[in-house]
Amino acid sequence: MGVKSVFKWSKQITSAQVVQLIRAERDVNKALVIFDSATAEYANGFKHDEGTFGLMISRLVSANQFKQAEDLLDRMKKERCKIKENILLIICRGYGRVHRPADAIRVFYKMKEFECEPTEMSYITVLDILVEENQLKTAFRFYRYMKEIGIQTSVPSLNVLIKALCKNSGTTDAAIRIFREMPKRQCTPDSYTYGTLINGLCRFGKVDEAKELFKEMEIKGCSPSVVTYTSLMHGLCECGNIDEAMGFFEEMRSKGIQPNVFTYSSLMDGLCKGGCSSQAMELFEMMISKRHRPNVITYSILMNGLCKEGKLREAVEILDRMKLQGLKPDAGLYGKVITGFCDISKFQEAANFLDEMVLQGISPNRLTWSLHARIHNMVVQGLCKSGVNRAFQVYLSMRTRGISIEAGTYSSLITCFCKKDDLHKAARIVEEMVLDGCVPDEGTWSVVVSGFWDRQKVRQAAKSLQVELINQNFENEEDIQSQDA
Repeated sequence: MGVKSVFKWSKQITSAQVVQLIRAERDVNKALVIFDSATAEYANGFKHDEGTFGLMISRLVSANQFKQAEDLLDRMKKERCKIKENILLIICRGYGRVHRPADAIRVFYKMKEFECEPTEMSYITVLDILVEENQLKTAFRFYRYMKEIGIQTSVPSLNVLIKALCKNSGTTDAAIRIFREMPKRQCTPDSYTYGTLINGLCRFGKVDEAKELFKEMEIKGCSPSVVTYTSLMHGLCECGNIDEAMGFFEEMRSKGIQPNVFTYSSLMDGLCKGGCSSQAMELFEMMISKRHRPNVITYSILMNGLCKEGKLREAVEILDRMKLQGLKPDAGLYGKVITGFCDISKFQEAANFLDEMVLQGISPNRLTWSLHARIHNMVVQGLCKSGVNRAFQVYLSMRTRGISIEAGTYSSLITCFCKKDDLHKAARIVEEMVLDGCVPDEGTWSVVVSGFWDRQKVRQAAKSLQVELINQNFENEEDIQSQDA
């Protein structure tokens, strides 16, 4: 309806015209309207072909609109438009990208229903999706099935098998064995094979073996990619060999291989763990100058390193730069900054960041519940040492948002209010403490009782009572003596 009223098709609609319009439209739903209107304008004229169907399905899959994409498959079948393997694999890969391997396998098994015979490429694609999703038992069963039905062993299939075996430390030796047997199967390892093995070995701390493979790789004429270099550097950083990792970084750049965001982040992580956050900051600035956009992991690494070294001003600057980039800090990043300020007894600043978290809409969830409880209790207890009014505000916020309150927090607030001679609030907190199932200890009760005892009127009343009791006792003794006489 919308497109027909604002767009006038020519009398001779062509596939090229439809493809051009769909590609030019950024909104996938509007692109689908264009797709539908092409056949609605002249009912007996234009028909979609493999090209227009394929493009529209690809757009829908990219937008995670899988039902609509599969509906178009059914429409292709009804309109007797040939469905080729690549269109079905677009949907399979899309399901793999959003972690739905079962749906990827379902579409794979529907290929024959669409009169499309899967080739080796389809089998390897499904195998790779299973491995990426850590469905390793299913992946190994699927690999055996491939062999049973006669799918020939190839470098791509062995690469995926090696990747699967590199997922666990206990099977890396099996991966190496298959790698060494590849020439016997008339399969020559390529750069991807070496890169997969090097990545797997480094992940499980076998960096020396990875370095040997890296040397062999270059001798065999396989050029390492940025991913291979990054895997090796990350492994070296994890082992504390920062200088050697930086050496590989310079070697990579000298060969014209450009580092990516993961390369920089891995090196920054190693430098920060080694207490060299200043060097990490230099790498960060280099990364920015090369027009690489930092991601949340990059910012988290830097902030963690800076906070650990007490460089809170720089950490806050990084937090601000992150927000300016349009990235939203999570509870973990705020937690690092808040903990840093608490460590140097700057509790007012820490409380300000708690407020900012609320403004950003960062609320406790199942994963961050303990973090929220820890930092809130830490801030309240710290504020009680300097400003009870702010502490009470944070306490009320905690109660409103259902954040767990520790016994130490209750005690700190009660002590503060008793010192401020605000016994009404102290009593209120005692009552809320008990209602929450937290029993005050002897020290807390002692503070409350002392608070009431120290009030002037209570003291005067107690003294008057004491005098009255003494006088009454004296009069009783005189009566007894007179009676005896």
